[in-house]
Formats: sequence, structure tokens, C-alpha cells
Amino acid sequence: ASPAISNQIYFFDFDKAIVKEESKAALEEIAKLLKSKSDLNLYVVGHTDMKGELVYNLKLSEDRAQAVVDKLVEVYGINRSRLEAKGVGPLVPVLSNQAEAGRSQNRRVELVEK
Repeated sequence: ASPAISNQIYFFDFDKAIVKEESKAALEEIAKLLKSKSDLNLYVVGHTDMKGELVYNLKLSEDRAQAVVDKLVEVYGINRSRLEAKGVGPLVPVLSNQAEAGRSQNRRVELVEK
């Protein structure tokens, strides 16, 4: 519970696991936090909206989490052993999936301290 940054980051377009360019500032903050706290290890947990099949969304959510891990490692030099990508698909929505406004908020990655 130590991150001073938001633990929810909205990086993704519908049906995509490509980290959006506008996520750069959030990634920089995460990297700064990780570099300042060398004992901090994180689960990077991917989420999706409810559209599509559960099995597909579970894989997509893990791909999203892995994309964030890869960026933190490759661009910001964070040690991969400190980050673990997991996907939970549509199982933990923050808003209703009935409208796009809610669905877009459910396409996210959360950081969870190990």
C-alpha cells in the first residue's frame, strides 16, 4: 500500500494489448517509484471489459499486464524479477459494463504490491 501513484492505469483500447502512448507519464512515475524503493515488487494485473468470451478476455488481460511489464523492463530498466504479470479478464470491473464509459474504465492494469 505504499505507491503514491494511482494503482489503476488506463493503457488500452478495446481488444488491444498495446500500451497507449498517453500512458508514458504514468509509466515514468511507476518506474521512478520502483527505482526509489528497491524492495518493492509488484503484481501487474490486467483487466478487460465484458465483451467477448471469458477465456479470450483472460488471455487478453494477461497480455495487457505483460505489455506493461515489458515496457517497464525494456524502456525503464526495471528488473523483470520484480514484476509479475497476471490477468483476471472481466472478473473485477470498477464500473458497469453496460455502456462504453464504464467499459473503457474496465480496460486497465492495476498495480498490487507483493
